[in-house]
Amino acid sequence: MSILFTHIKELVQVREHTQEPLRGAAMDETPSIKNAYLFVEHGCIIDYGSMDQLQPHPAEEVYNCEDHIITPGYVDSHTHLVFAATREKEFEDRIHGLSYEEIAARGGGILNSAAKLASMSEEDLFNQAQQRLNDLMAMGTTSIEVKSGYGLSVESELKILRVVNRLQEKNHIPIKATFLGAHAIPLTYKEDRDGYLKLIIEEMLPAIAKEQLADYIDVFCEKNYFTVDEMLRVIEAGSAYGLKAKVHVNQFNAIGAIEAAVKAGAVSVDHLEVMTAVDYEALAASSTIATGLPSCSFFLGLDYAPMNEMIDQNIAVALATDYNPGSTPSGNMNFVFSLACIKMKMTPQRAFNALTVNAAHAMGLQDEVGSITKGKRANLLFFKNIDSIAAVPYNFGNSIIDKVFVNGYDINN
Repeated sequence: MSILFTHIKELVQVREHTQEPLRGAAMDETPSIKNAYLFVEHGCIIDYGSMDQLQPHPAEEVYNCEDHIITPGYVDSHTHLVFAATREKEFEDRIHGLSYEEIAARGGGILNSAAKLASMSEEDLFNQAQQRLNDLMAMGTTSIEVKSGYGLSVESELKILRVVNRLQEKNHIPIKATFLGAHAIPLTYKEDRDGYLKLIIEEMLPAIAKEQLADYIDVFCEKNYFTVDEMLRVIEAGSAYGLKAKVHVNQFNAIGAIEAAVKAGAVSVDHLEVMTAVDYEALAASSTIATGLPSCSFFLGLDYAPMNEMIDQNIAVALATDYNPGSTPSGNMNFVFSLACIKMKMTPQRAFNALTVNAAHAMGLQDEVGSITKGKRANLLFFKNIDSIAAVPYNFGNSIIDKVFVNGYDINN
């Protein structure tokens, strides 16, 4: 199938090269072409340019897009899409004054989700996850990372990752799988932390590697969860199986996790609501992507990650949803875009770069998605009757996307 989009009002995020993430002043630029054309063939971007430079293209379909701004699709580099049940009761508990940590100490939080998931069949988990993914794609997410972590046993962690594998097989968007066995200490190992770490390293990891179920490994490095030394132990074990690290750090406390994760070669460090001078220095001197999760801060009432400060210190930053049933029951990247501008005070240009180009780097997908670049997938968003991408965060709480294309196909046709 070949498609020619003509008279595009504005083609946004046009880049010849995206081998390196954007930093500093580059985050303020979203290169674009007005009155543009875009030629797509076999699901990939083949050519683009100004209409006055258009050469004949033998397209099977031609669309006049004079009322549309076209952008690359969103890249969500941090989600917990596969879960068994929502947690509205904990939502009410927080309204009554309990903190996230207090709820977890009472057996809620991650342990609550793990208990519910253990009794759900793989088929039911898959069907629920697929429906959620359908909803996210309709809201513009065209690449996504999905973590395990609500299993906390060999059987359940494998079950989650097998569901992710089925999502990868059924859907036509890039989906990366992350093993997060070190999400919390299960109750059965409450008095035997080392025993649970051995279970992760000696049983879970070999089983996951045997079935090739994961691309990355993650650890929730935080007080009352996993220490820096334990994080390093887990990600070192994962690296022996070819799993690179993408880790939860600095959500509630700064305990030295960022510097340690950077030295260990982490692809990304995610959350970052609490930062120190040492953390900034470690990230600025590294290739690690600093990923903010503003929907989580919104839902839990936490401080927002200081993304502008990171950009000003030449740190490569991304944004993601953290979609999960406990702290972020929303996978809407349009809302993340709005929060980044409204609460984090990022310009629309900075936020959009963090949601596309740099988010692709946080998933190792910089050669496939995140920009309008020849050879990349034609994963595209069409916005009708708007004057700039600033209209997207301005219309907070709503998706103003007219069409979503994945690999050159309208997902609604």
